[in-house]
Amino acid sequence: MVLSFPPVRNLVKEALAEMTKMHFPEATLLAGIATAGIAHGALAADLLSMPYCYVRPEPKKHGLKNQIEGHMNPGDKVVLIEDLISTGKSSLQAVQAVREAGGEVIGLLALFTYGFADAEAKFHEAGVPFYTISNFPVLCEVAVKEGFLPQDKLQPVLDFASNPQGWKS
Repeated sequence: MVLSFPPVRNLVKEALAEMTKMHFPEATLLAGIATAGIAHGALAADLLSMPYCYVRPEPKKHGLKNQIEGHMNPGDKVVLIEDLISTGKSSLQAVQAVREAGGEVIGLLALFTYGFADAEAKFHEAGVPFYTISNFPVLCEVAVKEGFLPQDKLQPVLDFASNPQGWKS
């Protein structure tokens, strides 16, 4: 949806570029995570004039059977670009693929995270710092302010996000 609206697309592209410079100035390569992270990563890499590639969840079943498309040098300091972090599974698969191909994953940037503690623990365990443009509590705050979520429903929604497995309505 973001890609359909140029002002929003530009905001995201610029935010990812600024976050790359701020948090990972030593980066030598941006890599989008298939599929939704591909376009956002390419736009940010273009703005930064940086090399770019993308990472599939698994190698292609035909052709060269690549999991990483584009050029990555061994030892490249890679920042992965993702659209959404929920469980972290697809992001961490990409981390593993880049590492197996000889790249050094120095971090990950995403548009949004639900902030699930389990996912944050997995990133910490994998040694991958990550930053996002926005997150679930901010989304909820805006939803209340704009009238999409009644104030009295805010806490149950936030409770869900803090413990999705144990949540009871």
